[in-house]
Amino acid sequence: MMKVGFSHAFPAFVLVLSAVMAAEARSIVVGGSENWRPGFNYTDWSLKNSPFYINDTLVFKYEAPHNVYLLPNLWSFIKCDFKDAKLIASTKDGGGDGVEVNLSGMRLYYFASSDGDDCSTGMMKFFAVPIYHLRG
Repeated sequence: MMKVGFSHAFPAFVLVLSAVMAAEARSIVVGGSENWRPGFNYTDWSLKNSPFYINDTLVFKYEAPHNVYLLPNLWSFIKCDFKDAKLIASTKDGGGDGVEVNLSGMRLYYFASSDGDDCSTGMMKFFAVPIYHLRG
């Protein structure tokens, strides 16, 4: 009888798991047909379109003067503090096919627009927590 050790089985398991997760990745337009625009509640949209899965891609489509930032933490998200935020897409990037953001890991992603009152009104901001997608 041949024994298969953990060191041989684990890489095979990771390979199979990666293939399953990659096959399930989706491309999701933020806001659906509404795109990324003022006056639309993206927190509500996010909750209605959850769960998001690791390796899903969010697509931001919008017109100037809006933009997309990735905020570093919950405090920045709540306060709409863009000081340490990362600009994902400038005011010129949202046209055409939009800007793609891959949800590559299981962590909190905080998104917001810094234009005018977009964030402070609570509308043009949302968070996503991608999870593993396993199907039997």
